[in-house]
Amino acid sequence: MTDARLDLAEALKSLPDWRVADDARPALTRTLRFADFNAAFGFMTRVALTADKMDHHPEWSNVYDRVEVLLTTHDADGVTDKDVALARFIDRAAAETGARA
Repeated sequence: MTDARLDLAEALKSLPDWRVADDARPALTRTLRFADFNAAFGFMTRVALTADKMDHHPEWSNVYDRVEVLLTTHDADGVTDKDVALARFIDRAAAETGARA
């Protein structure tokens, strides 16, 4: 069963640190900065464990202290409740690990 797509503007109302991705597909994105590579990698590990339990995996990249995250539900061709739930977890994990925008 495929999750229903959400309106991006509506999804962003509850995710003030996120924005619509710059590319043509419907997706949410956020860039985070950490104290150093170890802090960034620790954050990614924490998110990876939760994402795997959710069976919903982010597209992301890491360069030293920066982590760029993109969330979309590929089989729904857009943003769904899964993306919003993972974004909320990412926000909590980022706050707890001292991330900054």
